[in-house]
Amino acid sequence: MRKSAIGLIELSSVAAGYLVADTMLKAADVELLLHRTICSGKYVVLVGGNVAAAQASVEAGLAAGGVAVIDSSVIAHLDPAVFPAISGHVVVTSYAALGLIESFSVSALIEGADAAVKAADVQLLEIRLAMALGGKAFARFTGNVAAVEAAVAAGAAPIARRGLLVNRVVIPAPVRELFGENV
Repeated sequence: MRKSAIGLIELSSVAAGYLVADTMLKAADVELLLHRTICSGKYVVLVGGNVAAAQASVEAGLAAGGVAVIDSSVIAHLDPAVFPAISGHVVVTSYAALGLIESFSVSALIEGADAAVKAADVQLLEIRLAMALGGKAFARFTGNVAAVEAAVAAGAAPIARRGLLVNRVVIPAPVRELFGENV
């Protein structure tokens, strides 16, 4: 399946989250990217597919979720690097500058990470979504200093416009240990 969009629903109920995940997967040809509890006792369902399928899946999920729905979004035309970064299947190929963007919102962070990788020649290392983060999310990038600075600025901008930017940072010469377990 060629994925170009993400559909996301955040809920206040774990039970409703399972119902919504099932409904979303049955409603359209989408792939389940993530479904789990997140901090503050919430539940998130994230699917990937083409734009029309992601939209149909979210619409069905919203109907099933009812009053338990907190937030939803469909993010279209994503850079292909976003999908492995969400799933945690990225192997570090460069140990250069390190950039991070942190958001109060899962969907805002995904939008920001997409904008970042489209703006500069960086490797998207990770998108961490709301688990053990108090509901926040962050993304990590690597590349040369100028590219990482450009990516972080481009990625932080849409998040800041929504008032959901926690922080952004560029570390020009990080110690290798900051790249994590894939080192």
